[in-house]
Amino acid sequence: MGNSLFANCCRHVTDLIFQTRSSDSPDERSPLLPKPPTSCTVCPELPEAAQRAGPYPDVVPSEAVAGGLQKRSERVQDLSEAQGAEGLVTACAQSCLRPAEASRAATVLPTDLGAGLAGLLDHAQSLGARQSCVKLEDSGSAHRSCRRQEHVAAADGEDVAPGAHPAGQGHGKGQPALCLGAVLANPDSGLKCRGAAPSLGSLGTPSSAPPASAGRTPLAQKAAVPPFSPGEVSPASWDAGCGSAGTDCAPCPGGRSSHGPDSQALLSKQQQQKKKRKKKKLTLAEHPSGVALMNGSGPHDSLKGEKEPRQNGHEEPEPGEDGNDQEVIVIQDTGFTVKICAPGIEPFSLQVSPQEMVQEIHQVLMDREDTCHRTCFSLQLDGNVLDNFAELKTIEGLQEGSLLKVVEGKFPQALGGNGEEPYTVREARIHVRHIRDLLKSLDPSDAFNGVDCNSLSFLSVFTEGDLGDSGKRKKKGTEMEQIDCTPPEHILPGSKERPLCALQPQNRDWKPLQCLKVLTMSGWNPPPGNRKMHGDLMYLYVITVEDRHVSITASTRGFYLNQSTAYNFNPKPANPSLLSHSLVELLNQISPTFKKNFSALQKKRVQRHPFERIATPFQVYSWTAPQVEHAMDCVRAEDAYTSRLGYEEHIPGQTRDWNEELQTTRELPRKNLPERLLRERAIFKVHSDFTAAATRGAMAVIDGNVMAINPSEETKMQMFIWNNIFFSLGFDVRDHYKDFGGDVAAYVAPTNDLNGVRTYNAVDVEGLYTLGTVVVDYRGYRVTAQSIIPGILEREQEQSVIYGSIDFGKTVVSHPKYLELLEKTSRPLKIQKHKVLNDKNEEVELCSSVECKGIIGNDGRHYILDLLRTFPPDLNFLPVDGEEMPEECKKMGFPKQHRHKLCCLRQELVDAFVEHRYLLFMKLAALQLMQQKANKQESSGVLENGSSPENGTADSEKSESEDGKIDDNVTGLDQVKELAETIASDDGAVDPKSREVIRNACKAVGSISDTSFDIRFNPDIFSPGVRFPESSKEEVQDQKQLLKDAAAFLLSCQIPGLVKDCLDHTVLPMDGATLAEAMHQRGINMRYLGKVVNFIAKTPGRAQLDHIFKIGISELITRSAKHIFKTYLQGVELSGLSAAISHFLNCFLSSFPNPIAHLPADELVSKKKNKKRKNRNLGNADNTAWASMTPQELWRNICSEAKNYFDFSLECESADQAAEEYNLQKITLLREISLKTGVQILLKEYNFDSRHKPTFTEEDILNIFPVVKHVNPKASDAFHFFQSGQAKVQQGFLKEGCELINEALNLFNNVYGAMHVEICACLRLLARLNYIMGDYSEALSNQQKAVLMSERVLGIEHPNTIQEYMHLALYCFANSQLSTALNLLYRARYLMLLVFGEDHPEMALLDNNIGLVLHGVMEYDLSLRFLENALAISSKYHGSKSLKVALSHHLVARVYESKAEFRSALQHEKEGYTIYKNQLGEHHEKTKESSEYLKYLTQQAVALQRTMNEIYKNGSNANIMPLKFTAPSMASVLEQLNIINGILFIPLSQKDLENLKAEVQRRQQLQESIKSGEQLEAEDKAVEEKEAEPSMPSAAIPLTQSSA
Repeated sequence: MGNSLFANCCRHVTDLIFQTRSSDSPDERSPLLPKPPTSCTVCPELPEAAQRAGPYPDVVPSEAVAGGLQKRSERVQDLSEAQGAEGLVTACAQSCLRPAEASRAATVLPTDLGAGLAGLLDHAQSLGARQSCVKLEDSGSAHRSCRRQEHVAAADGEDVAPGAHPAGQGHGKGQPALCLGAVLANPDSGLKCRGAAPSLGSLGTPSSAPPASAGRTPLAQKAAVPPFSPGEVSPASWDAGCGSAGTDCAPCPGGRSSHGPDSQALLSKQQQQKKKRKKKKLTLAEHPSGVALMNGSGPHDSLKGEKEPRQNGHEEPEPGEDGNDQEVIVIQDTGFTVKICAPGIEPFSLQVSPQEMVQEIHQVLMDREDTCHRTCFSLQLDGNVLDNFAELKTIEGLQEGSLLKVVEGKFPQALGGNGEEPYTVREARIHVRHIRDLLKSLDPSDAFNGVDCNSLSFLSVFTEGDLGDSGKRKKKGTEMEQIDCTPPEHILPGSKERPLCALQPQNRDWKPLQCLKVLTMSGWNPPPGNRKMHGDLMYLYVITVEDRHVSITASTRGFYLNQSTAYNFNPKPANPSLLSHSLVELLNQISPTFKKNFSALQKKRVQRHPFERIATPFQVYSWTAPQVEHAMDCVRAEDAYTSRLGYEEHIPGQTRDWNEELQTTRELPRKNLPERLLRERAIFKVHSDFTAAATRGAMAVIDGNVMAINPSEETKMQMFIWNNIFFSLGFDVRDHYKDFGGDVAAYVAPTNDLNGVRTYNAVDVEGLYTLGTVVVDYRGYRVTAQSIIPGILEREQEQSVIYGSIDFGKTVVSHPKYLELLEKTSRPLKIQKHKVLNDKNEEVELCSSVECKGIIGNDGRHYILDLLRTFPPDLNFLPVDGEEMPEECKKMGFPKQHRHKLCCLRQELVDAFVEHRYLLFMKLAALQLMQQKANKQESSGVLENGSSPENGTADSEKSESEDGKIDDNVTGLDQVKELAETIASDDGAVDPKSREVIRNACKAVGSISDTSFDIRFNPDIFSPGVRFPESSKEEVQDQKQLLKDAAAFLLSCQIPGLVKDCLDHTVLPMDGATLAEAMHQRGINMRYLGKVVNFIAKTPGRAQLDHIFKIGISELITRSAKHIFKTYLQGVELSGLSAAISHFLNCFLSSFPNPIAHLPADELVSKKKNKKRKNRNLGNADNTAWASMTPQELWRNICSEAKNYFDFSLECESADQAAEEYNLQKITLLREISLKTGVQILLKEYNFDSRHKPTFTEEDILNIFPVVKHVNPKASDAFHFFQSGQAKVQQGFLKEGCELINEALNLFNNVYGAMHVEICACLRLLARLNYIMGDYSEALSNQQKAVLMSERVLGIEHPNTIQEYMHLALYCFANSQLSTALNLLYRARYLMLLVFGEDHPEMALLDNNIGLVLHGVMEYDLSLRFLENALAISSKYHGSKSLKVALSHHLVARVYESKAEFRSALQHEKEGYTIYKNQLGEHHEKTKESSEYLKYLTQQAVALQRTMNEIYKNGSNANIMPLKFTAPSMASVLEQLNIINGILFIPLSQKDLENLKAEVQRRQQLQESIKSGEQLEAEDKAVEEKEAEPSMPSAAIPLTQSSA
């Protein structure tokens, strides 16, 4: 059958699968369903009060919207013009802004939305269908999913041809279904607290995507809400769908629901014209934490961004990239209210939107506190059952005020039922799972165990609940006496204690209310045949808290007690049987404690912030965990043993075909925005599911739970297939990598390959496919997990490869189709097309490295694999005989032999090198053009005054080269640009001399074309075994030179550049991960770490780089230790794992001189068996060799590893010596090694320095997690909106910037779901903008989300999270929540002490913040301790003459003044004054202010002295003048806080604003024309003076620096 038909079929099947699976396991999460967005939104018409009340303060009253709307559309259009080169400055990313205004913005989208709406609708539709719940109901059976046609039946029965619009449907259907997941997030809070009518719309809904009728589109979805947490409607809870048999919405585990295409609000122009409806406000979904969205690969780019706006300020957006220059569409939509009447509770109102599906109302009910225990019900309107997949607007008679009844039990017409038999086995399982998830909803054990994408968050412990509402209820900071400001001892400056327990403060909610002792499947399952015929579906066994043991039958009519006991089977109903439709109702009747605790538990559950509950897209593991009791859990047990591929009988289509899903999502159309969003969402969703499944599989392989496909071979050579994923181990099988370094090369190859996959995926060429790839390091082994090319297992590799080489270049083949596809990638990837010779000496043309193989799968797709040499080799680590390296390299001791020959340059380096060459090219060409001009003028001049042209030229050349280099003369550069363009367009009009100019410049920079700038690399140069034909000899020479230049560029530009950025504090790493990221962003591989640390050690001003040096050393030590640990673990059997790991950590960190390893107890080891047992261990080492390691030996190995691998000589022979010598903290080293190796340790206080007993015992090692590397699909449109928003903010258009960022937030949510690092950056930026625009409460709400998201997605002590905490504290202070602000700052300080220690430039900022807040609450002595510490740190890192230090002196002086110690105050203020005078001059207003303050202090001091003298003289009858002691006002403290955090408010009148904007635009045009370095420097200086003069040019100042 046709491929496409087959593909569609598979797609439908997969969707179904999804829905049907318990989504507890990653593998089960719905595949094609991307997540729903999750924003907390409110429906348009909610009364304002109601909106404000909700737990999500991001709801803004709607007037805001109406006004901004029209203006907005015009504004967005002119965005593109305004964006200059500086436009993209990423300042905002750096500064933290967040989505406050989110709620204000109507959604605006570029017009390509309008284009082809109809086509789009149906497409989206069909995807929607695919994506989410396919309508099973009328199919009569789940397998309907296999229908061969592309379109799933529309809910209303119209099957429409793909492009057609069913007549009646109009475009109004553009709204995609809300995503239920979202709803789940917060049932109640979403509902009840909002007062009036909770809006359905406001809650998103998870997985139900609209049915895919061709005519309906899931485009314009309403804003959605946060999806749910595990405990919520727990996704997992349903293995299949939530409703009755027919309803298939599969929320996904842990709340990862599969979401329909959503949150987008995009409607077509036609639609607007049709109905001018009320404007609807869209609230934006949230975004994850602090990512600066640059193109770094990691989430944390923001760190770089954080401090310095200008880093990539000068990248111009590529033409056409900027999604917002199209016209903009505003979405409108009206909601209405319906009444819901459920059994046993008062009817309540629910706000819904016509675009929603009935299914979404189900989700809301399953998450509401009072209806959450029902899963199996139908909704009826006037006695008619509503179809779950019908959109509300298609239901006749449904209107404002209609009454919907909740009827227990559904009518599976498919089974010919009459409504009497609601449950099926599947429904009963879903119900039990849902109840179990509700019972576990507050239990953090899943987060500690790293399952189901749960992760930890502790913010609520420090804010005592949700800041949104509590802020309004708490006393405003007026009664200050009640605030206890004393921090715990270990947080005070100078404290040496670094407790670990404080990392995870005990959350009161975690002492779970016990509802039942045991709820488990009975041993009597499954029911025997005769009982099946009585309707028994399964049996449960329950022990209540009162210790009553009962057996329960789940039957088609509900749940009842039977008479079985543990040992006797008697399925007859007990008397009374208490038949109940819901298990909760039954348990309520038999256990009073259950009734009381269950309802208390649900109350707590709905009070949590949705972000504490939603699942993250990729699993985050915690390196510490408390001792948690292991409780009985039937669902967990069942999941573990059914391998969760289980439930086969409930899933149409069995396991997922990952390859088909991954490739099908890539093939989705992407012509306009809605299509791209659907596509990106689908890609992201499948990737996150694939990563989760691959991780589970890799662990199963290493743990020995998967049978090899070649079991007879030696263990290292085995390969495995599990769940349609192929697994191989990182060993050199069959000497494949013999010439490249053997096992070492085989270990590195998978990560290089993954980088290649990442890159080709990012280029995204249509028709070229890569494999899903995940690299997992677990227990010392590296496992590569890949999706399987259809058909590859049936044929020999030699037959399948039609492009590339399988033996590293001996036999090479090529294929025209592959060349055509790869050629499209060659420009973005800078890969040169080249010829190589094969073994028969024939020339073969390639457009990639020889190792890259092309295979056409049985599905007809062109796959490329083995992309390990996508990038050119790094010659610094590849000595080649007879090749001379450049001087710069030799000076630094290169080339140096590395362990393997697969070292290649990073993509970031290649890009930076090409950009560097481009600037050079422009300069050279401009220089030559100007010389030509000068020559012409002179030769005309010679005729007049006879002076010889020669001298003239010489002079002009000289002057040219002098100033030409410095100031890229504008006209020259512009001319070159123009000239290069005309030549490139091959216009004959160009004069030959100008052609010559371009040709010379091209040659000088190594361009492969001589008419335009085009640098590309040949990845096969210096590849062992690859030969080039004679004809390309010259080209190969040029390529060799280019590679040498690139290697030299890394050493002479990138490393010094990194160190300079660290000196300027534009890069502020706090731990190993952030340092690695900063290096990677500049294209520096970690193998250069030793060189970077050496470079720092030799830098003048080395003291100012102390922090980087320290991080570098600890990174060298822990990375070397990790290399050793890897091989160490390979020799350990499973039973000895905890003993071996604790022994290693003792040798690594403990001061105990001779730790002894505890071998597994002998009584467990049977003597007889041992001889016969085949060594299942992958390593061949003796299984107890690890026990003989000693600390001395380990540290010797660490030092030699650091020398061999990083070329750095460590001077230490033990942990104590290392800590002493390099001032390192052992706790920090423990954190770093645990994160790198995946070890999880017990949360307790470790005594590292005891010489009497070892630090760790085997009980302290709780778990070992995998360390996973995977592809991170990106949301491209959202990213462009984000950048445009940043650009606007930079230009001072805060409101427009805010709207664009809200839009970006919306789109990010749409693609990533509610949790993602990029969403975090977005939220942070919005919060900062809200704050600057004076909306403090909105800033608080957005920043709270950013903090929660950062904790959940990056980790509770990630440097990014620390910064988010600081920003949140500032906004709390501004909202008068003083004690909360202090708690947050103390938490940030504690985390920083743990992660790094005290001596870090960022600590100065933190201590200034703490000191100011304490000053505000009149804790002067405490305040001084922090401020003086900040002063000391600032002086060290910024130099005693810097403006930061001056500001620090001023802050200290103010506190002394408040204490009436005027002498000390004067001393500090004088220091500050001196710095201002020297740096800024006498007349600068800062200097003047300081001088005024000095006068005032002098007067006060004199007055005080007089009074004292008076007292001495006249004793008790002295006549004392009252002295003025000033307690600081909150306003003045807040003003200082803003200054130190880099936020300047500039009081401007309207007129000033206009002038300012004009000035900003003028400057931008100027800068575009002159991209000269000087200008940038001058600006930097201006920024430096930021505290100094809030006078003029940039309204961007507020965002530019996050710390002044």
